Formats: sequence, C-alpha cells, structure tokens
Amino acid sequence: MKKKSKILVTGSNGQLGKCIRDLVESYPNYNFHFRNSKELNVTKKDQIESLFLKEDYDYCINCAAYTAVDKAELEEDKAYLVNAEAVKYLAETCKENSCVLIHISTDFVFDGTKSIPYTENDTSNPVNIYGASKLKGEKYIRAILSNYFIIRTSWVYSKYGNNFVKTMLQLGRERDEISVVNDQVGTPTYAGDLGKVILSIIKKESCAFGVYHYSNEGVASWFDLAKEIFESRKANVKVNSIPTSEYPTAAKRPTYSVLDKSKIKNNLDVEISYWRDSLKIILEENYK
Repeated sequence: MKKKSKILVTGSNGQLGKCIRDLVESYPNYNFHFRNSKELNVTKKDQIESLFLKEDYDYCINCAAYTAVDKAELEEDKAYLVNAEAVKYLAETCKENSCVLIHISTDFVFDGTKSIPYTENDTSNPVNIYGASKLKGEKYIRAILSNYFIIRTSWVYSKYGNNFVKTMLQLGRERDEISVVNDQVGTPTYAGDLGKVILSIIKKESCAFGVYHYSNEGVASWFDLAKEIFESRKANVKVNSIPTSEYPTAAKRPTYSVLDKSKIKNNLDVEISYWRDSLKIILEENYK
C-alpha cells in the first residue's frame, strides 16, 4: 500500500492556507500539516530544519508572506525577511530533504507598462517594495531548486482575512456612495480556486516544474470589481470611478497586471473559472 504523501502548508492562517484547509476532506490520501506563523516562524531557519527532521515532507506549499503592500514601503527589512530570506530557508531545506516546493508569488513583480497579458517569460520590474521582495524570493528558489512550482497570482480574495471584496462589503454597509480607482487593471482571484489548482498539481504528481501564472479568467479594474460586488448583492451603493491620482497610496501599483494563463492551462491541464462567476458563488455562499 502506497504511503500517504505528506504536505506542509506554511502560513496556514492566511486566506490561501485557510481555503486549502477547507479542501482537505476531498483529498483523503494526503497527510496535511498546517502551520501558522506561531507554530512555524519561517524566518527562523532552525525551526524549519527542526520540523523537516521530524517529518518526511513530500511537498511544501508556502503560503507565508508579507502582503501589506503600502506598509512594506516603511517596513522594507521585514518584507524582505518574510518574502525573500524565509523563502531561501525553505528552498534550502526542501532541497536537502527532496521536497517539492510550491511557492505563491504575485503579479506585482511586473511594472504594469504592458497592455497585453504578462507571460512567465516577460521581464520582471517591480515598482514597489512588496513586489521587489517577492521577486527576490522567486530568484532564490530558481537558484537553489530544480523541483519547484512558483505560482504568480493576483488580487486574491476569499471569505477569510483582509481583502478588497470584504472591504467593499463593509463600506457598503456604512455608506451609500464610494469612490474606486478605474485605471489599475488586473484580474481578481478567488483563493479557493487557487487552492484547488495547487492540490491538483500535487494529485497529478506533476514534474512540469517552473514558474506559472494563475488568476481567474477575464479582466477588470478595481472599479469594475466594486460595481460587480454591489450589483451581485443588489446593494444600493453608488460607485464613483476615479483615477489613481485621486487616491494616493504609499506604494505605487502597476497600472496593468493581467496574467497570461496559457502555460498553466497547457502544461498542467488546468481549467480556470471566469472572475465574475467565482465572485458570484462566493457572495451567494458566504454573504447572504
């Protein structure tokens, strides 16, 4: 009888970690170990090594990340520690233990100057500390490992944690009119859909290692997403369209960060839901 594959999920209290936990029942042949930042501080290499000595992991899904984009401009050292140095520690430990690393990265590794979707081969050029720190983490993995999947994603939301969808719903309860930027374009991604893709890679035991792009299908501005949220909820909230110049933030954002998903669809046989469809399902299931 084949032994159950053992999977470590770091940063398990985040949106993606919690969504993966919700999927575990559908994967009874796998042994999942979820570790939050208190149970495993990924910035401490000795903690990572100690855990791997005790457990023979086949896969490590790294959901641990510093994701406060604006705060990162003031906490550069912390952002790099979590998004780059900790990733190096994980990569080194995975290599020593023949463990496949599945790492989550971001569309913010790009500068947003393109007008067509970014492919995995496009030149990365982050415009903020968050994106730069995530890119450095990617570079560590590629330098250290050969058995890895780096999945760049964008605009992640779920019923967990802090995200744009939850913020809009909260503002909609407090106000009857809000303003949202219309000149930052990308694609919303439901964390549950991303979780299913990650687990499908493990289930297929794929060896098509490398960098991949994944988001839901379609294109939207933050204004488009806000309008869709309130229309789906039939909420009487007026959404005003404004340029980024009227909503200054500490960190610069790429104006266009749509990801081309051709590679993940072709190499890993992934089917991708349209962003409006996934959003509608989540709103109906969790925000009645």
